[in-house]
Amino acid sequence: RVQDALRHNARVSLLAGLLAQEYGLDRDHSAALCAAAAVHDCRRRDDRDDPGHGQRAAAWFSRNQQAVTTMLGRELPPDLSQQAASAIGLHDVPYAGFTPQQNRAYQRAPHLIDLLKAADCLDRYRLPLTRWWPDPSHLRVVIPAWLHPVAFDLVVRSEQARLDGATNHGALIHASQLLKPTQ
Repeated sequence: RVQDALRHNARVSLLAGLLAQEYGLDRDHSAALCAAAAVHDCRRRDDRDDPGHGQRAAAWFSRNQQAVTTMLGRELPPDLSQQAASAIGLHDVPYAGFTPQQNRAYQRAPHLIDLLKAADCLDRYRLPLTRWWPDPSHLRVVIPAWLHPVAFDLVVRSEQARLDGATNHGALIHASQLLKPTQ
């Protein structure tokens, strides 16, 4: 559902920002990663199996990247916009399934692709069965142990706030409060 996808994309963008910090990405690469995460599932048609949704979202991002980055408050250089589109296009493709062309795209943006896959993986706590929860064995980066409970809490807090009547925006603001240190 579209409403669920909005919260999912927003949580993945928050998690991508945390991973960008953890992995020492510079400001521009962090912005590219967060922009990619914010729209990575925007063209998904099915919540279960939807091959090609990453490519559809990448094409959409390429056409609309100026609007996306303006809304997020951070313009991207053209090369980073292309890398972000590559990350979006490959986020749903298992590494072992990469074609030669996809491997070349991966070589141009490995950090963005790896970290988008990791951030997306971390939001799998939203799925109803524990066997569908994050499986880091499918990733090429290590997710810090502290980030798993943060990801879990983001899902629980945002979904509970939504069930309690908050708007999507309000639910995400409520959930993101756990990322701010207490005074």
